[in-house]
Amino acid sequence: MMCAAYAGRDVLVVDHAKAPGEKIRISGGGRCNFTNMYTEPENFLSENLHFCKSALSRYTQWDFIELISDHGIAWHEKTLGQLFCDEKSTQIVQMLRTEMAGAQLLLRTSVKQVRHGDGAFYVDLERDGQAMRVVARNLVLATGGKSIPKMGATGIAYDIAQQFGHQIVPTRPALVPLTFTGTTLNGLKPLAGVACPAIVSGGGASFEEALLFTHRGLSGPAILQISSYWDEGAEIAINLLPGQSVLDALKAARQTQGRKALGTVLAGLLPKALATQIAGANPRHMADFPDTDLVQIAERISNWHLTPAGTEGYRTAEVTAGGVSTAAVSSKTMESSNQPGLYIIGEAIDVTGWLGGYNFQWAWSSAVAAGRSISGRAS
Repeated sequence: MMCAAYAGRDVLVVDHAKAPGEKIRISGGGRCNFTNMYTEPENFLSENLHFCKSALSRYTQWDFIELISDHGIAWHEKTLGQLFCDEKSTQIVQMLRTEMAGAQLLLRTSVKQVRHGDGAFYVDLERDGQAMRVVARNLVLATGGKSIPKMGATGIAYDIAQQFGHQIVPTRPALVPLTFTGTTLNGLKPLAGVACPAIVSGGGASFEEALLFTHRGLSGPAILQISSYWDEGAEIAINLLPGQSVLDALKAARQTQGRKALGTVLAGLLPKALATQIAGANPRHMADFPDTDLVQIAERISNWHLTPAGTEGYRTAEVTAGGVSTAAVSSKTMESSNQPGLYIIGEAIDVTGWLGGYNFQWAWSSAVAAGRSISGRAS
């Protein structure tokens, strides 16, 4: 829809869903985290970390904020630059429908086949059991990735791109909870529902946000963020008490609260259930713990290493990492260098943003880049 708003006349948008912008509608708890005030290229993953720079610089978060303000949509910052609608996310969908008013929208329509010949794309569609064919000079793949298959998400963009010689960077669920098995899961299950601030590190990245224990393993913003960097079989490290020296706190408690149990002291630093599990059934008072024991306890809290068994998969993943390789796509126009007139935007291409509105901003920016190229409008 964003691309259609910029692509000029004679534009057709094809959507298999019953209503447009369904991922917008469900996002942000129904209020749509539509961008992030601090969007920079450093907030994105890709095999080519430079690819996103051009589109992001030519249509910025401030441009989108101006657009929604022009449409009278009130918004607020929740945390860490994340911007949400004051009211409903459907306001963003309606805004986009208004912006693309000159385009035709076909809902409940599926793409059966795409081919190119004689300077045009031939797209076979099916709607309500009826077949139709569309002939177009340009074709934009704006189908997203595999995330949330219950909404109809598929890898159709990858299949079409491969027809035209594009390579696919292996895809995987991203911004997704991590799962565990065996004794590790048995230790996590009793803590389901407990949340706390944490620093989670892995894959060369580190995020300080909330962590949530679940019946399957770990979730919360810090875990979702690190999941985009996590590789199967790799460890993650968790600091459950960021900004503090756990060892210093324990040594101080030994001096001032020597008659208290370890669990009681830890409950003053961590959620009670978590403190109780870390302390275990140890009957000793704080005064009875030697430095060596306190070092081990502090290490367990501030440098807890564990290996996830996997993720919850595309079912709950907010985005799909990987996708169509950027190698044969223009970073300025999003046009394929393999097939003129073919454009690949948004989540379909190998650009994945952090949690917090970054993926929506990439959608807007890449869409505008393609739309401007199609219409011949200056950036």
